[in-house]
Amino acid sequence: MAKTVLTYGTFDLFHVGHLNILRRLKEKGDRLIVGVSTDEFNAIKGKKPIVPFEQRLEIVQAIQYVDEAIPEDNWDQKRLDIAKYGVDVFGIGEDWKGKFDDLGDKVEVVYLPRTSGISTTELKRVLSAFDERHVAKLKDTLDSLSQIVKELS
Repeated sequence: MAKTVLTYGTFDLFHVGHLNILRRLKEKGDRLIVGVSTDEFNAIKGKKPIVPFEQRLEIVQAIQYVDEAIPEDNWDQKRLDIAKYGVDVFGIGEDWKGKFDDLGDKVEVVYLPRTSGISTTELKRVLSAFDERHVAKLKDTLDSLSQIVKELS
């Protein structure tokens, strides 16, 4: 009998950590369904994705481990989707550990470890440092270095 796995996420600034969790979840079953949080739902969660929902959904759907990508627009959707898609396993990153234990009455709940050294939050933090002033300073520094190299050549 085929085993269906379900997960959810924002998948903003898609990176290898996202890919790893999707691959590990696919290994837990025959079919992987991924709910991608809409921009509106992310606003409720206090998140502001950089990549628009439609593009994030398209990226996730293109991943070879994903059989179907669906919009996620509310907290209560998980139980409805479990029934709708005949889900056997609900999996999500360990940063959510304990938050979805209540789904254990319907499915096996698994929390997977994060990929070390990568996170969307950290990527956003690094990118936020590159405002126009910092970019201008970086350009000036590179121009100065370029001039020094010319003079030494």
